[in-house]
Order: sequence, then structure tokens, then C-alpha cells
Amino acid sequence: MRFIRLLFVVFLAIVLIAVALANRDIVTLSAFPANFGQYLGGQWSVDLPLFLIIFLAFACGMLAGLVWEFLREAHIRREARLRSAEVARLESEVGNLRSRHAAPRDEVLAILDRPKGAVPGATGPAASGSALPAPR
Repeated sequence: MRFIRLLFVVFLAIVLIAVALANRDIVTLSAFPANFGQYLGGQWSVDLPLFLIIFLAFACGMLAGLVWEFLREAHIRREARLRSAEVARLESEVGNLRSRHAAPRDEVLAILDRPKGAVPGATGPAASGSALPAPR
């Protein structure tokens, strides 16, 4: 898997370098259309190589997608956090109930809990919590 990841990164680097070398011309990037910036004052355009504009547009698109997904999945993360707190509370409650209700067992229950095929009086430990005597 590590080799495949390295191969992908190398391939991506080659593609990006090829795009950069093919698009080295300087272009003007304007923030507003056709001299609209003159009404706002200042210069609202910049001269950059075309590959840099392509890479910046790609990075801005990735960032916008990341923010969009983060906001879209916020309710899922909140629900998971609430469910995990509920699970922890229930596990604690089950643990408390087990310790509180771990009273000594009835002799009949000890016989019923014995594994199948076990012969009464054969060697082996008695069921835990039973009042039966241990085998000799």
C-alpha cells in the first residue's frame, strides 16, 4: 500500500510539473469585470503565471469542498458524540447492576449452569457462587 501511495504521489508531481511548464505565460487576473474596479479605488488586478492561477483555483475549490463537507456532517458528529455518551452511561449501569445482583446462586441454577456432558460428582470445579461442595 505504501508503494502504491508513493507511486501516486510521483505521478501527481509529474502531472503538476507538466502543467506548470506548459502554462508559464503571464496573465492578468482581475477581481472585477471591465474597469469596474476604478469606481472602488485601487488596483483590483494582478499579473501571475497561468499555472499559479490554475493551482490556486484548484486549492480554493478543495478548501471550499472541505468546509462544505465539515458543515454538512456536523449533525452526524454531534449525534455520534451523544450516542457514545449514552453507551458509556449504559455500560456503567450494566456494570453496577451486575455487581449489585451477583448474589450467591441457587443450587438448582448451579446444576443447570454446568456444561453439557459433565457428570455430577466428576472432577472439575463446582459452579461459582453455588452452595455445592467441591468435588474430591
